[in-house]
Parts: sequence; structure tokens; C-alpha cells
Amino acid sequence: MTTLTTTAPHQVLDPSLLGRPVHRLPHFAAQLRDDLAAALRQPASRRYWGAAEVEQVGFSQLTGSEPRTRWQYFAAGSGVIAFAIERVLLLAVLDQRYGSAKAGAPAPAADPGQVRVTATEERLGVALGQQLAHVVGSRIAASLPGGQPLAAPLPPAAPAAGGQPGKGTWLITMNVRAGELSGRVWFALDKHLISDVLHGLAPQRETGRGAGGQAPKPAVPLAQRLQVTLAGQLVSKEVTLGALFDLRIGDVIPVSLDRADVMLEDSRLYTAAVTEHKGKLCLTSFEDIE
Repeated sequence: MTTLTTTAPHQVLDPSLLGRPVHRLPHFAAQLRDDLAAALRQPASRRYWGAAEVEQVGFSQLTGSEPRTRWQYFAAGSGVIAFAIERVLLLAVLDQRYGSAKAGAPAPAADPGQVRVTATEERLGVALGQQLAHVVGSRIAASLPGGQPLAAPLPPAAPAAGGQPGKGTWLITMNVRAGELSGRVWFALDKHLISDVLHGLAPQRETGRGAGGQAPKPAVPLAQRLQVTLAGQLVSKEVTLGALFDLRIGDVIPVSLDRADVMLEDSRLYTAAVTEHKGKLCLTSFEDIE
């Protein structure tokens, strides 16, 4: 199965995802890697995985030229997760659980071509698929605004025609290593789930939600947000320059208050009447400048 870089120019991209934060997928992959690593360390999982560790988790897209493998489908949230595991890895897990591998020791690699498929192997594949697909589905659900991890195990879902996800399907690849043995696990996300992933990665301004998942308040019109400073010119009186220089402390210049000019910088916007209110001069009766 060929792994592609999510930004490769020859990738097939669903047109409905154009403009979505595809470049943030590595951030989701890092979170999912931590979740999957923690799941493999759980005591119940140690019976199957032993000392296996998650090396890497990444996104790619199916090209349609990958070798055929057995896929299982599980319903998760608004969509479906398809699960597949490399058979050499599945046989190692089978040996870890039921074979001769010692607890905590890496299981020896088996040749898939020399081992026939048994009902026990098939049941184990279903159990692992349900376990790991639940981890992926929970991470997707928790990443959505106000979302929570999935509480119940994922129910099986009807497989797509042919059993193999279609070309261009988004794929999560988990690389697992146990000693010298390495293998891969794949999770294919349908268009609903990859849309949920990208929706959860979108900034708050894109999701239309603020802190706590609350819808933002309606924007206040610009005219109500823009503040300006108005100056009231209360009095204007013409005097000679000589009379101005002759002024002394205590001199009184007689003026009369008629209507004041209301200025925005150097522009006259209104005229207003000058009144007194509780010991303060106030402007009222505004009139536009014609």
C-alpha cells in the first residue's frame, strides 16, 4: 500500500474539501498516535500486543493500485471507518495471544504464505479492528467543538461494494514495531469522517464557534464600533492684536453664547445650543451644517 504525502500535487482531493485545513492533518495524526500508543499499553491490550510500540501515524490517500487486503467496516459517529491490518502483524499478535511467544517479548515473524487462515485469526482480526477503530473514532469525535470520545464499542457496518475502499479515500496508516518485527495497520475514513476531522482542525473563526463551543455574538455595525472625538467651539470673538497684548490678569472679555460649532478635526458637522445642566455647560438642539 503506497503512502503519499498529504500535500503531493498528484493527489486526488475531494472537491468538497477544497479550502479546508488539510495542512493541519499532521497535528491530528500526532494526537491520534498518542491515543493509539496509550491503547496498546493498556493491560488488556498487552495480552495481544506485548511489547509492540506505535512508531508513526500519518495520512495518505488510496491510489487504487494497492494490493488487495481484508477490510472490516465499523460505524463511527456520522460515518464509517474501514480497518485493515498487515497479515504478518496479525499473525504475530495471534502468536503473542495464543502461541509460544512469551509475555512482553516480541513475537517471531511468520511467513503469511505458509500459514493458512483460521477462524481464530479471523475473530482476532475483528476484535483488533473494533478496538483500534474505536480509538480513531473517539479521537475524531473528541476533536469536534464540544465533542466527547465515543463511549460504546463501534458496531459493525456494511462493507462497500468489493470490500476495498475506493480510490482517493483518506487513509490513516499506523506503523507498529515489536523488536525486529514491523507491520502496518490502516484506517480508511469515508467522506463524512474526514470532513469531521477537518472541521475539528479548523480555527474557531472557521467553525463559527467561540470558547466553550458557544456561537459568537452578532457583529456590531461599524458605525457603532468606530469612535471619533468631537470638539465643541463655544465662543468666538474678534479682537485687535494690540488689545490682546494689553490684557492683564483679572480683565474680562464680554461674550455672548449663541450657538456652538461641533467640530470633527477641522470640519464643522453641527451647530448646537449651549445650556447649563447641574452646573455644567451642555450642548443640545443639534442641527446639521447646510
